[in-house]
Parts: sequence; C-alpha cells; structure tokens
Amino acid sequence: MNWINEPWPWYVAGPLIALVMFILLLVGKQFGMSSNLRTACAAVGAGKAAEFFKFDWKTERWNLMVVMGAIIGGFIASNFMSDNTVEVNPKVAQQLSDDYNIISGGESYMPPEIFATDALNDPFTIAILLIGGLLVGFGARYAGGCTSGHAISGLSNLQLPSLIAVIGFFIGGLVMVHLIYPLIF
Repeated sequence: MNWINEPWPWYVAGPLIALVMFILLLVGKQFGMSSNLRTACAAVGAGKAAEFFKFDWKTERWNLMVVMGAIIGGFIASNFMSDNTVEVNPKVAQQLSDDYNIISGGESYMPPEIFATDALNDPFTIAILLIGGLLVGFGARYAGGCTSGHAISGLSNLQLPSLIAVIGFFIGGLVMVHLIYPLIF
C-alpha cells in the first residue's frame, strides 16, 4: 500500500479514532474542536470581551494540545503525505466548471478559485466568509458543540442530542449545497 498518496484505510483510521475516544472516556474528557478553540480563545484573553470565555482554561489545557496537533498534523499530512489532489468524477468536475467557474476540480482539495488569497480582494467573498464564520460559530454554540464533537464524541457516548445535531448538520449541509449555494454563486 502506498501510504504517502492514499488515505489511510478505514481499518486503520477507524480503530485509531476509537482508541482515542476510549482513552478520553477513561479520563473523563470529551472531544470536540469548538471546545478546543474555546480554550485557546480563553488562554489568549478572550474572557475580557465575552462571558463565554471566562473560565479556568488551565484545567482544560489538554485541549490546546489537540489544536496544536490538528495544525501540525494537517501541515505534515498536506506537505509530506499527500500530493494535494483529489479524485473527482469527471461529470462533477465538468459541472463545477460550467456552473461555478471552478476549473481546478480534481486538482486540489481547496480550489484556488475560491480559496486563493486573490479571492480576498472581492468584498463579496469577504462578506460571505464573515457571515459564514458567524453562522458556524453561532451554530456550534447553539448546538452545544461542533460537528466533530457531536459526531465523534457524542455519538460514541450514545447521546440523543448528538444524534439530533448530526442529523441537523447533514440536512443543513444538503440545503446549503443544493439550494443556497447555487443562489449565491
């Protein structure tokens, strides 16, 4: 198996995720990126601006290691374990090109037509990013956690609210991709 340019198979990645969840359950912790980012914000003083960030972040400093691990792991994976391309069905690539002017379909995980720094010169793009960021932040707070927290930690703990949240995330994603995104772009 070529471990450099292929994703890890489910029988390796799945048990590793399960092992991490088991260890977290043993030590009484829960996984979720929004709580990790909340701890990072509290550590740099966000508690001065919002009550939500006023807590003893030092008791949750392990969350900062998760954030650092995600950053370092993402860097290593994208620079040393991948050629940063993704296989896209030719029909989908053609639809992306025809409907959204994304001609790099299948060439990179993040199409430069959307994610390049040149796109930040467009005020519409900046507005979409800001509004989207606010909605994601509000949604994660309102749902009591983010997609990773509910889908991985909450479902592994058999929590009904997490199941409801995950179903809502999927419905929201489908509505966005099939109804709202085509209207915006």
